[in-house]
Amino acid sequence: MTPRPSQPEPFVRGAPYPAAGEVPYPRADPTDTARTASDLWHAATVPAGVRIELVGDARAIDIAYRTTSGDLGYRGDGAGIVFSVWRNGRKVCEEEAVLGDGLIRLSLGTDPPEKPAVIYLPEGMHPLILSLTAVRGEIAPAPALPRWIAYGDSGTQGWVASGPSHTWAAITARKAGLDLVNLGYAVAGCGEIPSAEHIAGLMAEVVTVAYGASCWNRTPHSAAMVAANLHGFLDVIRLGHPTTPLVVMSPVRRPDAEQVPNKLGTSLTDIRHTIESVTRSRIMSGDTALSLVAGEGIVGDEHLPDGIHPGDEGHKRIAAAATRAIAAAMRPVGEDQLPGFRDIRASGPGTPIDDEGVGVGSALGAGWAGTSSAS
Repeated sequence: MTPRPSQPEPFVRGAPYPAAGEVPYPRADPTDTARTASDLWHAATVPAGVRIELVGDARAIDIAYRTTSGDLGYRGDGAGIVFSVWRNGRKVCEEEAVLGDGLIRLSLGTDPPEKPAVIYLPEGMHPLILSLTAVRGEIAPAPALPRWIAYGDSGTQGWVASGPSHTWAAITARKAGLDLVNLGYAVAGCGEIPSAEHIAGLMAEVVTVAYGASCWNRTPHSAAMVAANLHGFLDVIRLGHPTTPLVVMSPVRRPDAEQVPNKLGTSLTDIRHTIESVTRSRIMSGDTALSLVAGEGIVGDEHLPDGIHPGDEGHKRIAAAATRAIAAAMRPVGEDQLPGFRDIRASGPGTPIDDEGVGVGSALGAGWAGTSSAS
């Protein structure tokens, strides 16, 4: 196992596991590969959501890096070929990466030094950050934020947003002020028990679970299988996070799957209904830290450029729903609220969405009041 260079490490976020062989930022536990399906491990080698976060008065930063792959797969350039700097809710600059060893200078803008800068990596090229050097000033690692573990399938990993900074998980983390750990596994995330154990073993202030589409045709499930598996998946997470806010998001719309049965006679509509029913039953049974986002109405067909996955506008809309749900989940239950009735209804596809993925007119707090005891 090759360790990552130590100098950039305090600035690296979203990478909870050590390097594994030629994979510098694995997103599944590298000590558990014997139980990890090959397609899931393949997705986990892509450093989705791994980023640099810093503060300081430097005007720019030089990043020495190494990329090891030019195979961008299904997403093409959208898989990530640029370094992108975001600060104070806006994109400051973006520069294309090269294959192999490279050195790039990125502007950090003119925002106050205490405003964190987030630097998204060229994920699709499998980068390794070798060193960070401040230009005309100083930098320091950004302050720690509440950790959010986002488990899911291709949508959570970011398919088919135009780049890593435009995924719903990245947008939500920026808007909510959260430290994202992206455990979204494209074409693989089906609620695997080993993944639930990984989540249970990581510290988190909030967890989201958003899968189901891959249970339609990638690994066909019946409704009964979906129900039993989700119960088991949530049971295992709760072993490590008994009171941590946990948000289940049912699948967004997919036109070719809504009413079409898979090999076991189950449509995506059936899978969505099962996920929602299981979640509601657990809430009613007393899990007051559990809540539900019903996914069907979040995006319309026009937000699915390939007919399957959300594009940038779709990711903004999912981020709007996720941001509201996480805010509600992390807020203490007031006296006027009935515990167990946090069933978050998303805005419909026609709701205006701002550039950061928030429904125009929605009331969002400026901060988070975490009530969980992180594991």
